[in-house]
Amino acid sequence: MRTIVLGSTKHLLFALFYGIVGVAIAMVMLAVWLLNSRPELSIWHTTHLKNEYHQQSGLTDFKQYLELEDGLFKQMDALIYDQYQPLVTSPINRYERGSSSDPSLWQQNWNRSFEWKNPEAEFGLLLIHGMSDSPYSLSHIAQHYQHQAHIVGLRLPGHGTIPSGLTEITWPDLAGAVSLATDHLLEQLNGKPLYVVGFSTGAALALNHELEAINENKPTRYEKMIFMSPAIGLAPIAQGAYWQAKLGTVLDQQKLLWNTIETEYDPFKYMSFAVNAGDVVYQLTLRNKQLLRSFSTEQKRNIPSTLTFQSIVDHTVSSIAVVDDFYQHLPKKQHELVMFDIRRDANISLLLNNDPLEFFELNWASTELDYRVTLVESAHQDTTLVQVRDIGSAEHHATSELVLKWPQGVFSLSHVALPFPLEDPLYGPIYEENSDTVQIGLAIFQSESGLFSISGNSMLRQKWNPFYPYMVSRLDNFIQPTSQN
Repeated sequence: MRTIVLGSTKHLLFALFYGIVGVAIAMVMLAVWLLNSRPELSIWHTTHLKNEYHQQSGLTDFKQYLELEDGLFKQMDALIYDQYQPLVTSPINRYERGSSSDPSLWQQNWNRSFEWKNPEAEFGLLLIHGMSDSPYSLSHIAQHYQHQAHIVGLRLPGHGTIPSGLTEITWPDLAGAVSLATDHLLEQLNGKPLYVVGFSTGAALALNHELEAINENKPTRYEKMIFMSPAIGLAPIAQGAYWQAKLGTVLDQQKLLWNTIETEYDPFKYMSFAVNAGDVVYQLTLRNKQLLRSFSTEQKRNIPSTLTFQSIVDHTVSSIAVVDDFYQHLPKKQHELVMFDIRRDANISLLLNNDPLEFFELNWASTELDYRVTLVESAHQDTTLVQVRDIGSAEHHATSELVLKWPQGVFSLSHVALPFPLEDPLYGPIYEENSDTVQIGLAIFQSESGLFSISGNSMLRQKWNPFYPYMVSRLDNFIQPTSQN
């Protein structure tokens, strides 16, 4: 009897094991089929440019980086713009010459690195954009400080050209470019302070640059750091990016290398997003967390004063991680955090899945924080006006109303909205007559779902910051030459 029971149990376990394996294989096959049912790849997804910078390129200064970049854009012209022959032309394809999305129609091609020299500069400013973006994302900051600062807007490797550039980059490649630009600016400034502004992944790279220096007992390079929607932490699903890319390579299924495959209608941002790009950001955030956790309190005191702007709702990076994994670990210093709350009309609360502010209240319950927190929030439930309220700091505790308000139909900011003012010609809501360039901020088409190649989520996502004037005023108060502090 015992032999029969043991044999039956053994067969049952084998059956269960093979059943689980079969279900797993079926699920993988279904996922591969679904991923391969997406739109076909174009030459900007499959062409690989050889003149891109990698950490192993052996470059020693930023001038060499710019020379390599010149060759990169010439190669793109030859392999993409000169070769692409569509069966049907598109008025919004950035890779078709003369389309409204053609970057060459702009007075400055913001896909390129740029340097605005200023012999009378009070300070230096390094601008680092986010993943899949370009230097355009911080162009308004550059224009605001062009008369005060010597400015470098860095094009990160893999960006500004074709989306396939994101399939081959690593975070050390990006970090290497940041180091070259930082060294160059410091050489030009002759002892004047250098500030860095990082958007999304750019913020994570700026932070990593300083953390690595502290880890090696070297002096930090930035006087202060300014972050917008910083990539401090990502959703756990980002861990799967590496394995999806590996599966695509093993099965020789190129579409599996892409998280999204979309129409390239934005002249200064990739709409298609490579799986590898998500893994690069994820690995970078892990490295930064590892360094922060290993630091002593004394080492953390060497982190430059940091001002961060963050929406409490952010679909791209974790807003909570900005607090839990960064600010809560910083010793007392002149660190500041500005959070943009959602619009709080009386009836809107009934439609919320949850109140995102609740996640932060635990950290902010203390009456005295080691950093300054400012909440930009609705002044009252029966008005669209906003106010600023300092939290948990006796030194700054105050509430004041702004001469700013929520625009009609806008209920929160988004990850991508922070660096762009109302007047932005690409993402802003103001219609410009006789414009030859695409105006993405106006592209909301009401129709049946599935009619347009542009997804409803992309059209409805907030693309500009109604509180940009307040953000710049906080920047002005934070960015000051050492001699004026």
